[in-house]
Order: sequence, then C-alpha cells, then structure tokens
Amino acid sequence: MYKLIAIDMDGTLLKNDKTISKENFDAVQNARKNNVKVVLATGRPVKGIERYLKELNLVGEDEYAVTFNGALVQTTNSKHIIGKALLTLEDFHYLYNLSKELKVNIHAHTEEECITPKSSKYSILEAELNSISLKETDFNNLDKNTIIVKVMFIDEEEILDRVIKSLPKELYEKYTIVRSAPYFLEFLNKESNKGTGVKLLSEKLGIKQDEIICVGDADNDKHMIEYAGLGVAMGNADDKIKELANFVTKSNEDNGIAYIIDKFIFNK
Repeated sequence: MYKLIAIDMDGTLLKNDKTISKENFDAVQNARKNNVKVVLATGRPVKGIERYLKELNLVGEDEYAVTFNGALVQTTNSKHIIGKALLTLEDFHYLYNLSKELKVNIHAHTEEECITPKSSKYSILEAELNSISLKETDFNNLDKNTIIVKVMFIDEEEILDRVIKSLPKELYEKYTIVRSAPYFLEFLNKESNKGTGVKLLSEKLGIKQDEIICVGDADNDKHMIEYAGLGVAMGNADDKIKELANFVTKSNEDNGIAYIIDKFIFNK
C-alpha cells in the first residue's frame, strides 16, 4: 500500500497551460481521502505554488511541500521549515564569477525574491511564474547576511548546451546540478535534491521508502524517481528519465497523474 505520492508540478501535474485538469484534481482528492499523503515537489519556491496548494486543499500544518528542488522542505500553512540545505556566499560568488567567465546570464533565489545583476527575459519569466519580486542587485557587494537558496544560469537553450559542456568536472562534486527546463540550469547545495527532500519528509512521517510514489518529467526529478519505491516518469518525460523510472504513465496533457493514482493506489 502506497502512503505518499510526491508530484512534480510543471510538465507533470500541470497541463501545458499551467492548469490542473479535473481528472487530476479528482484523483488527488480521492488519494487524500484514502489516507495517502500528497506532496508537491517542485523547483519553485512555495510562493510559486500557493494557488495550486489552495486549489488542491493542501494548505495546513500537517501538509508539506518540497520546494526549491529539495533545498527547503516546509509546511504549507505557516511555511515552517523542517529541512533545509542552502548555498554559502562563497558558493554564490564562485558561481557568479563562473557565469561571467562562461558568458551566461545568472540569477539567484533568496527565500523571498529573485535577484540578478542584470535582468533578462528568463529572470522576468521566473519571477512572473512564481509570483515573486525580481530585484537587480550588485552581486559584488551583496549583503553578507543574504540567504542564498539556489543559483541559476538562465539563457537560450543553445547557450546552456555550450555552458554544460564547459563546466569544470569538480563542480558536480561540489553541487547538485539539474536542468529544470531548456533555459534553466540550477546549482544547489550538494545535499539538496528532490530525492533527499522526499526522504527527509518520509522519515518525519514514518513512511517507508517502498510506500512512496514519485512522479516527474525532467532532470530535476531524477533523484526522487530513483529514491521512490515506485518511480514514475510522465509520457512527456525526457528519455533519460523514462529509463530511470519503474513505470511510464500518460502525458501531462492526458491526465498522467490520475492514471497513476487509479492504477497503483486504487488498482483500477
């Protein structure tokens, strides 16, 4: 019996128009009525999923979200943090200097806002997508008390393709690096990923690994798909994610979440 299902947002629970289908909504509510804990696991900050949490009735002190790709695990009501693994200012400045060397746009997330030395269309997109403020900031003179959750290289797909090929190999030993979209490359604390976030939460709730379903579509979902008792890739997922998964469901446009809940929780 599965007791927890962790669900990615973009490209997974959400349709391409960023809405939740009636089929997926009904399936999530049925799972919850059957005492299955439903957790949104996303690269977004909690503010970026607030409207979906409300829509799904997932706001409460006993409801949780894995946010910032696992850098923060928190309750959805008071936003109380039950687990975090952040970057240091040393990490921040190292990655900023690397971005200048590689000639790629950059921004960073604090707990409250997105900061950038120079606005680009992808920083604007990130702020709008998550309903957070975007602030142009002198990265060379950042307040020493600033909390950095994650750093992102944000640029055209072909530029990020080039950047990835040029990253020093030791970078992968220092950070968790995931490509959450063709134009987003994310750097997190080495201990941060959706898998460690789901693991921390499941241990708090007393839920075993083999009682967990994790569903996603992109590179930033790979850790939780590998961790889960049942790792599920969407029909629209990257081929590498499909290869990792135990099962491939339907696409985000074809109610893939409802399909997986019906099949593995209700045995339909």
